[in-house]
Amino acid sequence: MPKKTVENIQVDGKRVLLRVDFNVPMTAATREICDDSRIVAALPTIKYLTERRAKVILCSHLGRPKGRVIEELRLAPIARRLSELIGVPVATASDCVGPEVEEKVAGLKEGDVLLLENVRFHPEEEQNDARFAEQLAGMAELYVDDAFGSAHRAHASTVGVTRHLPSVCGLLMARELRIMGELLEKPRGPAACLVGGAKVSDKMGLLQRMIERVDVLLVGGGMAATFLKAQGCPVGRSMVEDDRLELAAALIQTAAASRVSFLLPSDVIVAEELVQGAATQTVIVADIPDNAQIVDIGPQSAASFCAELGKCRTVFWNGPMGIYEIPAFSEGTSSIARCVSMLDATTIIGGGSTAEIVHKMGLTDRMTHVSTGGGASLRFLEGADLPGVDALLDK
Repeated sequence: MPKKTVENIQVDGKRVLLRVDFNVPMTAATREICDDSRIVAALPTIKYLTERRAKVILCSHLGRPKGRVIEELRLAPIARRLSELIGVPVATASDCVGPEVEEKVAGLKEGDVLLLENVRFHPEEEQNDARFAEQLAGMAELYVDDAFGSAHRAHASTVGVTRHLPSVCGLLMARELRIMGELLEKPRGPAACLVGGAKVSDKMGLLQRMIERVDVLLVGGGMAATFLKAQGCPVGRSMVEDDRLELAAALIQTAAASRVSFLLPSDVIVAEELVQGAATQTVIVADIPDNAQIVDIGPQSAASFCAELGKCRTVFWNGPMGIYEIPAFSEGTSSIARCVSMLDATTIIGGGSTAEIVHKMGLTDRMTHVSTGGGASLRFLEGADLPGVDALLDK
């Protein structure tokens, strides 16, 4: 069911609690923001509200403080960066509920922006505590959820508050749902789903759903080892999910029966140690040494993957092709990123580490859509419920 958005309600002059996802990476030593893309993604909704003289009360989490106040996870650096981006002061509070916050909210003028402190400093947030949710909601007249990256969490600031306020999507949330929905309902064909990452178990639901909707499935990353072993290939010391071997073999058979092309790496980079500077070699998958493990797809695989993607009009990509964090094992992922960025196609990046890679390479603007939600985008495409979306008003 389509959801109401901030454009479907009257926001002029209202106090609006806006849930955003400002969970951005920071340097440990200086607390400088390494990647502000999630802040930038929320700007259209923030500007929409301020231009209509709403009093904007922002709430977000940062990191995993587990219900404790962690000084390194305070949101002051984010407020400074947001202020630079929108060109107006962004006030902050030392907490997200309580008398001080209520006083600051009472003092807001039309068009003002206040960023509350990290909601996860309170254990009640992740517990979806009713009293805590009521406190958050009590400051506002409307609730807008623009935190797609947290939509799969039933927390107080994503679900609990909706029991007390008229609740709608922000512009970013609406865009995420529209693009992901189109990918499920009517992708322009030929369509491809490219999946990587470490574990088959993390992506099996996605693969099983997408096999009914795409023409090509391509699998790289550590999870390729399970599929290769299911086909009888030696994989050395590569991590294999033995309890997923039958599922992997069945998926390959389903693809063949459905006339869906299923591509696995034909060559891989292997190493005996997972450290920068380790000796590597490129081998065909039939010749993986017993004492080595797969760390990346090989150049032949990257070329064949890119050739197949070049035939497609829609491409969804989630998961690196190797151990991207180690530079020596990152070339396969980088090659695929450059390839996808040059396609004449609808290109959708499924959030998480894949989005971080694309941002780091400066390729964001060359993709049709880079999702802000890794786990949420996977859950959505698997067909699972997103509590933070289900709780919003239907159109």
